[in-house]
Amino acid sequence: MKFSFSSLVLAALWLPCLPLSAQQNADPNTLPEVVVTAQAQRESLTSPRVETVKEQLSKIPGGVAIIDAEDYKRGRATTLKDALDFAPGVFIQPRFGAEEARLSIRGSGIQRTFHGRGIKLMQDGAPLNLADGGFDMQAVEPLSARYIEVFRGSNALQYGSTTLGGAINFVSMTGYDASPLQLRFEAGSWDTFRAQISSGGVFGNADYYASFTHSSTDGFRDWSRQSNQRFFANFGYKLSDDVETRFYVTYVHTDSQLPGSLTKDQLESNPQQANAGSLAGKQKRDFDLFRIANKTTFTDGDQKLTVSSFWSWKDLDHPIFQVIDQLSNDFGVDVRYDSLADLAGHRNQFTLGLGATYGITQDNRFQNIAGERGLRTAENEQTSTNLDLYIQNSFYMTDTLALVIGAQGSYAKRDFEEEKIFGANNSADEDYWGFSPKLGLLWEVTPKAQVFFNASRSFEPPSFGELTAVGAAPGLVELDAQRGTTIELGTRGSTERVRWDLVWYYSWLDNELLSLGIPGVSPTQTVNAGRTIHHGVEAMVDVDLLRGIVSPWQEATVASGKQLGQDAIRGDRLFLRQVYLFNDFRFDGDGEFGTNELPGVPRHYYRAELIYEHPCGFYAGPNVEWVPQGYAVDMDSTLEADGYALLGFKIGYRTPKGLSFFIEGKNLTDETYAATTGVLKTAAANSAVFMPGDGRAVYAGIEWKW
Repeated sequence: MKFSFSSLVLAALWLPCLPLSAQQNADPNTLPEVVVTAQAQRESLTSPRVETVKEQLSKIPGGVAIIDAEDYKRGRATTLKDALDFAPGVFIQPRFGAEEARLSIRGSGIQRTFHGRGIKLMQDGAPLNLADGGFDMQAVEPLSARYIEVFRGSNALQYGSTTLGGAINFVSMTGYDASPLQLRFEAGSWDTFRAQISSGGVFGNADYYASFTHSSTDGFRDWSRQSNQRFFANFGYKLSDDVETRFYVTYVHTDSQLPGSLTKDQLESNPQQANAGSLAGKQKRDFDLFRIANKTTFTDGDQKLTVSSFWSWKDLDHPIFQVIDQLSNDFGVDVRYDSLADLAGHRNQFTLGLGATYGITQDNRFQNIAGERGLRTAENEQTSTNLDLYIQNSFYMTDTLALVIGAQGSYAKRDFEEEKIFGANNSADEDYWGFSPKLGLLWEVTPKAQVFFNASRSFEPPSFGELTAVGAAPGLVELDAQRGTTIELGTRGSTERVRWDLVWYYSWLDNELLSLGIPGVSPTQTVNAGRTIHHGVEAMVDVDLLRGIVSPWQEATVASGKQLGQDAIRGDRLFLRQVYLFNDFRFDGDGEFGTNELPGVPRHYYRAELIYEHPCGFYAGPNVEWVPQGYAVDMDSTLEADGYALLGFKIGYRTPKGLSFFIEGKNLTDETYAATTGVLKTAAANSAVFMPGDGRAVYAGIEWKW
């Protein structure tokens, strides 16, 4: 008898499941009872368990989601796209197969294909953004997170964010949920290698977690090598049952070659080539980041006070069209009070917070001579100050209907001090004030299904990336803050076999920050556009298509006889996981562009995974990523990126302790496509704006938990 290699692989993967399957199928007429003893778990006050956070987020009348890190750790977990691929409402596409990506929620920062804007990116509730609003994707390590919170739009008010996009919060592992020792290794196409060693534990009232990761890849494209080393650690101590403090330490060293964009002809003929200008200038983005933070939580029954603070230091070396040398220091503090005390005999949730951030950046510019510094072209100091006072109250008028009222007052200042290199001082400063109210309703139709509505304002002052001119004009560009009004209507919940999160939203934006250019300065300079519309649908629908295929389906019960939730169900299943985005972003009767669509983001985006799961930990199945139609890369709608469809497949075995492993194939049909694009005012046929996605690739990983 002959066996193929694939048969042997499948047999090896299925082997851990055989004892359980044999036991459950010994007598088809008798199902063994599964009894779970409910025990009280110790929980960190500063970093709650996933189950606790899910309950908290269910009280927000709008688009929110939580991503369990165990889900994305079942495959390659290298980039932010790997972690956020199935987060409803999030559009993320790498520029060249690495962390650097276009990250957008509801069209936030739509012109950005490099380090982000328009979203508050956080680590354990403290901002990772620089004080001016920009952020780096490389500052995040998905493998050290226990879960990820995603707050779309004004639903991030509880973290002091009022941008159009909202907030994404990576919550770290702690000693309460980490293994004493864990090793993980990933390897795959283009000499990709990734390794992690981590440890966590609890000692009396103290706990700790520490993780070190190394990742490197030659990249699919020429001049796209990446190398990253990250250290994340935290130490918590319970001063009493009601008081806990936790210290966080982060160090990141990252080197990234930048292959640049291609023309459409170049993309179609050879997507692996690098842009000639990027090669000649040896363009890169390298930086070191050191960050320390503290979070202290005081609880007293239904009341909680949280004090967070951080300091972040970043040293950036960035040869592009010029060499940018920046040294940044950012500081922040946030004080937040939460109360669950009843009001007038009704359930009530109240939040009041004050956040402040301050950042100072020494910015030096030089001529780029083959990646080396030439003559100095600029020397300046950029200072950002932000103050945010936020308040929100959820009052249950009945047992199932809550009225949510909130608001945020914001102040931002951008101060630019330029040294007199060429005999002129072009110093300037800008002040921005914003008031962002919010009104919502949350109706709990059943204990597991909700309908919600909210209306809100958004406010986003420009970052220095928009305020500083890239052409001949010195000083600051005069820009207004981007403001908007958003309404959203949605539902979320679950039945026995279906889980869903569906949201429709409509935003009217004023002064959107778009790169429409300034004559005589730069054709890509950011300015305030006229009114624009951001309208869309965010959908997530998960379905158990089949249950009890080879392992009979049964429900676990606690010793008291009460049933546990859906997560406690035992048995195998065929599971369809899917997210869909409808993005209708356009000008609203603009004098030059009429009602043209805003470029850079596809109108339709669909991602799905069909997975067979066995309770022993085995899983396998295909996945697809589909952009069914082309989309514009310029405001004039003269040039388009083509639609595409990608096929992948994943197979593996994952267990809470011991050995876990996976094999994952991506873009198995070797599709040539643009993962994302640049954004122009007017494009020509030979405009280099296309960023190729990776070709066919295979990755494998192994993990051991003690």
